[in-house]
Amino acid sequence: MKTEAQTKTVACSNCQYWSSDAKAKKGECRRHAPQMLVFNVDNDLKYKSHFPATAAADWCGDFKAK
Repeated sequence: MKTEAQTKTVACSNCQYWSSDAKAKKGECRRHAPQMLVFNVDNDLKYKSHFPATAAADWCGDFKAK
């Protein structure tokens, strides 16, 4: 089980791949290329790409300290 200090250390907010506004609690993971979304609007296909949205306290196995 991780302690609070360990969780803060590996949190998205401390990762070099995370991008957010200053002191934001939400941001985007820039570890990999943006994901493509395809959706149907009024019988027409629309495309949009985005980076995964994450909270500052989230973490994953790709963490790399800033």
